[in-house]
Amino acid sequence: MIPGSDASNVPDNDAERYHQQRNRHEWTDPPEGLRNTNSGKAFFPRGHGFTRQGSIKKLSSSERRAALASCHPSVRDQDHPVALNITKTPKCYVGGAFIRSESGRVYPLHDADGGFLANIPLCTKKDLRNAVEAAAKAGAGWAKRSPYNRAQILYRLAEMLESRFSEMAAVTSDKETRATIDRIVHFAGWADKYEQVLGSVNPVASSHFNFTVTEPMGIVGVLAPEEAPLLALVTLILPVIVSGNTVIAVASKSKPYPSILLGEMLAVSDLPGGVVNLLTGDRGELIPTFATHEHLRAIGATATKDEAKTLQQGAAESVKRVVLHEPKTDWFSESHDSPYAIRDFVEAKTVWHPIGS
Repeated sequence: MIPGSDASNVPDNDAERYHQQRNRHEWTDPPEGLRNTNSGKAFFPRGHGFTRQGSIKKLSSSERRAALASCHPSVRDQDHPVALNITKTPKCYVGGAFIRSESGRVYPLHDADGGFLANIPLCTKKDLRNAVEAAAKAGAGWAKRSPYNRAQILYRLAEMLESRFSEMAAVTSDKETRATIDRIVHFAGWADKYEQVLGSVNPVASSHFNFTVTEPMGIVGVLAPEEAPLLALVTLILPVIVSGNTVIAVASKSKPYPSILLGEMLAVSDLPGGVVNLLTGDRGELIPTFATHEHLRAIGATATKDEAKTLQQGAAESVKRVVLHEPKTDWFSESHDSPYAIRDFVEAKTVWHPIGS
């Protein structure tokens, strides 16, 4: 019995005795047989129930309390282990990897009651340039994919979103998550059909076969609105990537979590890294670079009058195409399912082929 303790506090075994005395700093070294051979630290005895991967084996109540006592004080009074709440660190998704802002800057995100939720990366123009490089590397390979293969990849993304429906709905809504899944499936269906709508065979008064086909433009920038943070973001991205372009998107600043979850799904989907790059932060800081960056071939954005003016003036220097949407756009409208949204982000190429003898 440990001096000063009553009979009710007598430990069941050496492990509990060690942890009680360790907490009072009476032992500087653990007794023989109580060392963790995996890490070399005296936290768990041999047979503690933890594998090298950290999973917990089935042990008796007293064994679990003894093994976990040094991890969580409340475990000593319970008959089962307490699950630790691992806080997620939000990051941007660029080039198929999760990154922090190169500046290290963040901004705090709060819930409706003012409670702190997380620190969100505050991306800079350097992060935007890095995203452009990642998109450029992925562009050629994505454009060479067959339309049918791009359709398969997008449909798989819809399946993944549906498998995490409850998680996404918790940060948006059931209605918005369902509408987003439907929109992805819709554009997956258009992937190998939009060419028949946007292309054409042209009658000419000469002995030539004349036809027009579409080609991807390259790298496209997207600025998502604050409202409908998932549906609007996906609605702006889909017409861009379905034709073989790559995209750099800036998510909603006030509601960035849907884009963070979307990035997690993209990372384990069949979509090649760099095709979709998701940034978070202050759009006002990034808009001038979006407008003037020469490697961005087009911009699709929701913008105020002042933002639209900045985008259009900057885009004029590199003859960049700018497609604008009103901030109060109804993103649930079926008009956004139209394949003509794809036309805004493709180039038309007309071919003349001689015929006859």
